[in-house]
Amino acid sequence: MDGARSLPRLLPLLALTLPAVWGVQVEHSIIQTEFYQKSLDSAPDSEEFMFDFDGDEIFHVEKEETVWRLPEFQEFASFEAQGALQNLAIDKQNLESSMAAYNRSRIPSEPPEVAVFPKHPVEDEEPNILICSVTKFWPAALGVTWLRNGAPVTRGVLETPFYPDRDFTFRKFSYLPFVPAPGDYYDCQVEHEGLAKPAKMHWEPQILAPASEATETAICALGLAVGIVGITAGTILIIRGMKLGRARPERGVL
Repeated sequence: MDGARSLPRLLPLLALTLPAVWGVQVEHSIIQTEFYQKSLDSAPDSEEFMFDFDGDEIFHVEKEETVWRLPEFQEFASFEAQGALQNLAIDKQNLESSMAAYNRSRIPSEPPEVAVFPKHPVEDEEPNILICSVTKFWPAALGVTWLRNGAPVTRGVLETPFYPDRDFTFRKFSYLPFVPAPGDYYDCQVEHEGLAKPAKMHWEPQILAPASEATETAICALGLAVGIVGITAGTILIIRGMKLGRARPERGVL
């Protein structure tokens, strides 16, 4: 059994609160997303409740606790996690009723698109963060594994919740702190039931070699030479202008 098929097969119930647009131009939107997913094998069920503003997470509820995307957000708003848990309990009941009524029918899976890129420009031995972007997938169940030089890496890895998109697919981000070094390479491996096999996105740091002392000296000399030429040209133009002004004949009185 390959890695992708080891993920739980899920029957999801998804609730989205989307802004009404009916011919009105909407500049900003707050979206509430909640879902309950029931596993069809031995894997545990999963659920999520979150709010986002213009696609950026405000908070999500995890283990009976409200987790704010940034700590500063809770200075301007509050949310009781108990309300989210009640909603998720209702979602579970509705899902079980739907499963019984529709003979466990499922929406076809959508495989993810994967991209890897650094947060900052890469410099030798300067701490940085690799970002693995996983988008356009359904259902909201997948596994992300980081590999460094072919070996799994877990230390320092952070992941976001599942973020909804307007086409009812999801996106998720995984972050790996790293220090660039020559010869190192990284892979972001993603497992999802929509993939025949795990998707692996390869990334290698492109580190620019530092300039040698001779190169730096040549650059400084070139800059100095350009500056001297500019000053000389300016001085010549000023002198010529003064001479032309003196040589101009005076006009008599008409």
